[in-house]
Amino acid sequence: MSEIALIGKKIGMTREFYKSGQLVPVTVLKMEKARVINIIDKEKRGYNAVQLGYGKIKNSKLTKSMKGYFSKKNTEPKKKLKEYRVLNISDFKEGNELGLEIFKDVKFVDTRSKTIGKGFAGAMKRHNFGGLRATHGVSISHRSHGSTGQRQDPGKVFKGKKMAGHMGDKLRTMQNIEIIKTDLENELLYLKGSIPGSKNSEVLVKKSIKNIKKKTIDEKIKAAELAKKVPEKKKK
Repeated sequence: MSEIALIGKKIGMTREFYKSGQLVPVTVLKMEKARVINIIDKEKRGYNAVQLGYGKIKNSKLTKSMKGYFSKKNTEPKKKLKEYRVLNISDFKEGNELGLEIFKDVKFVDTRSKTIGKGFAGAMKRHNFGGLRATHGVSISHRSHGSTGQRQDPGKVFKGKKMAGHMGDKLRTMQNIEIIKTDLENELLYLKGSIPGSKNSEVLVKKSIKNIKKKTIDEKIKAAELAKKVPEKKKK
């Protein structure tokens, strides 16, 4: 089930304490259960995949084609539909719901969310420019981005030039975020550190793509406790 992802809502941040006295800042996500809407077969489409539906939506906001699709599948309408390629489609059935249990043995996850929009920002704020000098002939352009292009040759502004513009409000992926704990009853997921996005923003969570061998906080604490118990070798 490593290919499957869930969508959650960012509630905010808090902190978790360990027995060792260590404090860890965590982001709390309220996860939604995903429903299997359609199973795609390799014979029909050339690959095996599962279509999942997330969130609730009113019938009045659906198009006629989507109303027909959901009624054909005999399921309540969903706000978002996403498709995931899987190795074995026999593990899934239409109508089944997937929740936090898919992260049962997972230690690290990847998240994808939209950053906080900052509106129109200058070059110093947007790209961390140093700005021009505050004295010695610099007139009313202390926070400008300096030279935009060159002279007659090439006589244009190159694409990708760092300038003032719309800052934030972009999709960003965070990799290898540690799962601190899961609350199955309340469907809450506690992730280490901060995650891009404002409160109530949508966050897509899936198992980490990279194979990482780093230890979790629990494993580090256990290793430290074992090291204390092992007696030191007597000095010769």
